[in-house]
Amino acid sequence: MKPIITALSAAVGLLLSSATGAEEITMFDYEEATSAYQDAYLNAQFDLQSGNQDQTSFSTDISANYDQVFSSPDRNTRVNFIGDTSMSRGSSDGDSTKKNYQALASLTNDMYFNPTQNNAFWYSKAEIGAQTDMVDPFTKLTVGVGYGRVVNATPMAKTIRVIEELQERGLLKGSVSRATYQNVAQIIAKEPEYRSRYGSADYAEYWVEAIGKALGTTLGPRGAIKSYDVLVNERISTRKYGWLVRAGIGAVLTNYDGSDTKPALEVGAEYHYPINNQLQFSNEAILTAILDDGDNGFNASNSMSLTYELRDNIDWENTWLLNYSESDGSEDLMTNSLKSTFRYYVSNVISLTLTAGLSKTDDNIDYVPGVTDRNDDVDKTLQMGLTYRLK
Repeated sequence: MKPIITALSAAVGLLLSSATGAEEITMFDYEEATSAYQDAYLNAQFDLQSGNQDQTSFSTDISANYDQVFSSPDRNTRVNFIGDTSMSRGSSDGDSTKKNYQALASLTNDMYFNPTQNNAFWYSKAEIGAQTDMVDPFTKLTVGVGYGRVVNATPMAKTIRVIEELQERGLLKGSVSRATYQNVAQIIAKEPEYRSRYGSADYAEYWVEAIGKALGTTLGPRGAIKSYDVLVNERISTRKYGWLVRAGIGAVLTNYDGSDTKPALEVGAEYHYPINNQLQFSNEAILTAILDDGDNGFNASNSMSLTYELRDNIDWENTWLLNYSESDGSEDLMTNSLKSTFRYYVSNVISLTLTAGLSKTDDNIDYVPGVTDRNDDVDKTLQMGLTYRLK
């Protein structure tokens, strides 16, 4: 793993230096220490229409996303939650209000056998889910093995931003070495440690002071305020690099349809690559096979994203989500969803979004009015929304 990442880093650095004639610091220069990060969002979208229709129609969608990762050389622990609830009513007289919800939470623990020698690990995972009209909640336990490592390089992204701002304002003179970048990133990664030691009200002054010492200088009032502004008031999206693969066995203890315990196999993979300091590519895929006499089936999903930081307060996010399910007792179902979002951060916690989307569902069922749902065509959406960043 490490030789591959080092080779990629060297190749990227060579290309950039040949183009600019100067040494370029990238996310690959970050050597991960013990760190933690959280991403937590609450998204809301609403649409209301009236006039030239039998009744006022509306649709509303509220979703929540939470992702927390604790990283150390010998262990990675991830807590993830995705939830969505929607309510809508059609424009025809007599159309009733439809309500739907779904949620899935998981806890994954990767334990590396010998982190100083290789990136082999064993893992355990617990999942619980709920959805509309379920008989029982979904619960699943899995254990398995894997190889690889994904590094959270967000501290280096913050370091690059801080140093750029200080240099542009003449508050930091001369060139900065790679070792200094790494030292500053290590201090930034320890924000939770400073918060725990000094308290949420006072930790920032000690934290920013330590960053100045890592830079080899004493930050004056302007430098301290600007560093704090970048680290606390600006929104810097999570940056990662690396890959991993995993395979495990487990059991679906309870399922939405009320069925009994079934054995399951799981295969998954992740790949993250910061193309440059503004552009992040990520892809996560997972396949789960449920084994049951006469009712075998599997579910596969792939989530791909490309995020470009247009400005300090504007991100352009592009995602492709593919879901495929197959079972002996039902038709195959495949859903493709493409979304492109411009996100404008009003503050570091509130953002306005403009999203264009395309989605297509293939279920091998022809549309029959009043009998089956209409999903033969591509759905097109254009929505404005509001996002509140919890963490």
